[in-house]
Amino acid sequence: MTFTIPTLESDRLLLRAFRESDFDTMAAFYASPVSATYGGPCNREDAWRKFAVYSGHWALRGYGPWALEEKASGAYVGLAGMWFPEAWVEPEITWALMLGHHGKGFATEAATRALQAAYQDFGWQTAVSVVLTDNTPSNAVAQRMGAQREGTIAFRGAQAYVYRHIGPQTRES
Repeated sequence: MTFTIPTLESDRLLLRAFRESDFDTMAAFYASPVSATYGGPCNREDAWRKFAVYSGHWALRGYGPWALEEKASGAYVGLAGMWFPEAWVEPEITWALMLGHHGKGFATEAATRALQAAYQDFGWQTAVSVVLTDNTPSNAVAQRMGAQREGTIAFRGAQAYVYRHIGPQTRES
């Protein structure tokens, strides 16, 4: 199986395919309590499985999350992109920042670029983001992107808001 993950750019970030060299940073993220909003914390072995899923999503769906690389430093700072695993509510724009990279606007910048690609390059007509109700920073990202809260769902033993992003026709007008 061969597939290509396109590289995109935003002002400060490259959205690119994951590299094995990103894993140590990802493993540290998944070992931290910060990862609780993203399926962690977990050990290094389970972190590898989660890490591999991102590339696998591209192979199976033809889209997925990108690794975020800060242009200025070359550092792997997070992930953002299109997400729609089996039995999920509907196609989602997702994001997560690695330790030490919060509060810089990277999540909003990357998620906005990923949403643009979903609509322009992948033909999506709608997208949501699912954010735990107590994840204040990610709720702020969804709101900065112009998404509207539609409701609440049960998610990983907690409650999460479902945010609806502005559709492609509305964004272009």
